[in-house]
Amino acid sequence: MISIVRVENEKQLKAFIEFPYGLYKDDRYWVPPLRKDMYHLFDVSQNPFWEHSERELLLAYRNEHLVGRIGAIVDRNFIDCWKENTGYFGFFECENDAEVARALYGTAEKFHREKGMSTFIGPMNPSTNDECGFLLEGYFSSPFIMMTYTPEYYHELALASGLTKAKDLYAYYVDTDDAPIEYLERITSIVRRRVPDLKLRAVNMKDFTKEVKKIREVYNDAWSPNWGSVAMTEAEFKEIAKVLKPLIIPDLVLIIEINNVPAAVSLSVPNYNEVLKRLNGKLGFIEMLKFLYYKRQITEARLVIMGVRKQFQKMGLESLLYLESFKVGKRLGYKGGELSWTLEDNYEVNNGIKKMGAKLYKKWRIYQGTVNQQ
Repeated sequence: MISIVRVENEKQLKAFIEFPYGLYKDDRYWVPPLRKDMYHLFDVSQNPFWEHSERELLLAYRNEHLVGRIGAIVDRNFIDCWKENTGYFGFFECENDAEVARALYGTAEKFHREKGMSTFIGPMNPSTNDECGFLLEGYFSSPFIMMTYTPEYYHELALASGLTKAKDLYAYYVDTDDAPIEYLERITSIVRRRVPDLKLRAVNMKDFTKEVKKIREVYNDAWSPNWGSVAMTEAEFKEIAKVLKPLIIPDLVLIIEINNVPAAVSLSVPNYNEVLKRLNGKLGFIEMLKFLYYKRQITEARLVIMGVRKQFQKMGLESLLYLESFKVGKRLGYKGGELSWTLEDNYEVNNGIKKMGAKLYKKWRIYQGTVNQQ
């Protein structure tokens, strides 16, 4: 017998958070997130995403055994942006059991129907500004930082539950030695001649608050036309910046200004998942010592953000960001890195990435479901 239980207390929230650690305990590629980060993510008093969103966290039991979980989410900012009654599902984890999956998705659909939604998409954990998607290709390597890893059978469960494809997300990998440095230097020299008031610099950590504001301006403007994107509130961006601040290398956070106006940004971070794999979701004294030791052995980075404000697009500013990022990566001794994620139909961006010597090596899928208006 399958029962679906709504998370309503701390004990149930703990069960919701702990479930993946047992589900993936024998998976060599899964990277356990820090538990403290998971509790923070779901804390409505600390995570500003929940200021404009509603949720219902659900647990699935077969008899008395916990076998799955899902979150049903309504983001009012998404609805206001796209003018459509679309909700999210997220945080889906489940044993390979179609009956359980149907019960979870069906209960999530019921939540969306009660909230007046007509469709729902996911997984969003909890939005497109966070981790999202079921891994579709690239199962035989661990995910990079802030990317998901999920079992292959999740697609079968989604399809068996009546969901259909909404969009695929791509990740590219580039070997540092394959970076087209000479080509980029030729291109960037042309860009600099054409835009004499251009200034490329690393983030100023001594004025971090003001820098975060500039990066947010570019981020929200550059991504606004993309499928599923939602502008991040000031509080949300400050929260992410606070989390990332101790992890970033300033030379890997680049800002281009034209006539003192923020025009383009890129953010690369060391792939701390190389370290997190060793910590099993904990960060006590021993784990902190491990973190400090192993972070010096990180060999790869992830390009998380690269964006150009609309008024400055088609000027070749990306080439400057790529070139400087590659140079810094080489100087730090990185062997390569991931550029992720991009939309499958963002042909201009994807073609530009390929010109950088990068190869498509992983895909994720976003699904959609229709809310049955009973």
